[in-house]
Amino acid sequence: MRICFFGDSIVNGTGDDDCLGWTARLCAKARHDGYDVTHYNLGIRRDTSADVRARWRLEAQRRLPLTHDGRLVFSFSSNDCVSETAGSVRVHSDDTLLNARSILSEASAWLPTLMIGPSPLSFDTDADERVAKLSSDLGDLCRSINVPYLPVFHTLKVSGIWSEEAARGEGTHPNSGGYSRLAETVGAWDAWKRWF
Repeated sequence: MRICFFGDSIVNGTGDDDCLGWTARLCAKARHDGYDVTHYNLGIRRDTSADVRARWRLEAQRRLPLTHDGRLVFSFSSNDCVSETAGSVRVHSDDTLLNARSILSEASAWLPTLMIGPSPLSFDTDADERVAKLSSDLGDLCRSINVPYLPVFHTLKVSGIWSEEAARGEGTHPNSGGYSRLAETVGAWDAWKRWF
């Protein structure tokens, strides 16, 4: 099984001193459980839903030939909610949902696909409110197109280790403990476990 993980710096594992993030920990657990998994981390710092939409298909096709058991995991949109200039967000929520619909509809028609919800931006209370709302809206969207969706915003927001490690950094990215917590959350999800 070859799995491509697409998204932003949280997918990338930014801030993890072990340079594993949650995706490598998740796939390492699968391998230790006896599954032949190849892991492709395609997270890019500061990527928005628009950035992922522009690149995901070509990058996936290069890694997932039809002769192999290919899978897709997406996690994005926290960066969409960040204010940069004059209070405007990087990507408006309506556009985020359009991007997500395009990505996930095309992806799920091609290969088994999962969506992990956005993570908190603890340094910015206003942005976190937008992320929380968007997480809920993405859940509704995924249900409407039959793509399994795992909301993680509230789980991570109240997770002591995620918040503590992010606070010791720049406010967004945890270290190994926070990423381990996210890997455990995804690993316990029925939709993930059904792949194995």
